[in-house]
Amino acid sequence: MLSFLTRRLFQGAIVLLIVTFAIFTLLRVVPGDPARLIVGGMAPDEVVVQKAEELGLNDPIPVQFIRYLGDLAQGDLGNSFFRPKSGATVGAAAFDDPSRDERAEVRDLIFERIPLTLQLAGLAVVFALLMSFPLGVAAGLNPGRWQDKLAFFTGSVFVSIPNFWLGIVLAQLFSVQLGILPSLGYKGFEYTILPAFVLAVGISPFIIRTLSVSIAGVMQEEFINVAPLRGLRRARIVAAHAIRNASIPLLNLFGIQLGSLLGVLLVVELIFDYPGLGRLTINAVLQRDFPIIQGVAIFISAAFVFINIIVDLAASYIDPRLEY
Repeated sequence: MLSFLTRRLFQGAIVLLIVTFAIFTLLRVVPGDPARLIVGGMAPDEVVVQKAEELGLNDPIPVQFIRYLGDLAQGDLGNSFFRPKSGATVGAAAFDDPSRDERAEVRDLIFERIPLTLQLAGLAVVFALLMSFPLGVAAGLNPGRWQDKLAFFTGSVFVSIPNFWLGIVLAQLFSVQLGILPSLGYKGFEYTILPAFVLAVGISPFIIRTLSVSIAGVMQEEFINVAPLRGLRRARIVAAHAIRNASIPLLNLFGIQLGSLLGVLLVVELIFDYPGLGRLTINAVLQRDFPIIQGVAIFISAAFVFINIIVDLAASYIDPRLEY
């Protein structure tokens, strides 16, 4: 186990280094000058050059990257180009002297929003399991029957619904017409319900399909067929043996689906004006706020690597025969 953990941590560090270099380089070769955006489009060229020099944007990319890695090793993700620490409006006119001390730290911006994003993602997973687990288990236990057809139909419908359309429809129905749930911003837990349901609809088809196929396969195994001879009831066979063995592919699916869940999060948080990492990232992209984009990408990549390591450890615990 220690050897596995050491190997995976080393692999994760390599992945993070590659991702960091790729994002860092791409952000600096795409068209647009962040220094010009900071000082304003009407500023003289010498002011733009001075601001670029102050931010270190005139140095070669390898020099900038090494300097960034040095700061990253100390836990410094940099400072936003546009956001002041006061949290006021963003943009070049937000404050007169955009020095480093007056600009918001990327680390603080991420830590401020990550609890809301984790709350949204966690509730979405709960909703997805509540919708998918009964359908997937029933379909796996009854292949070819109406339970299997119902699960297939439900998954097909869910996977065909655009998340942006579903978000608008749910907001119109439950917030505007019925007035049951709020839909914009965040002032309490109830603001998480609608966006979490939209996310759950997006990932439910994969859970349904994985569960149904896995359980159907496990139920054909010999140890399941001989279990009644040992005096085990069907409910115990399904719960203690079939579902437990079928949970390994489901765990691996959660590790894979994290990346796609992030992409949906960006859209859903924008639709519902939810103040999480997704909206922070979109605003940073629109403003070409390099430090925020880099910081969020590195943070999410690290979380992705960490979660996949946890998934592998959990799968090894469930089935010690697995090797990675």
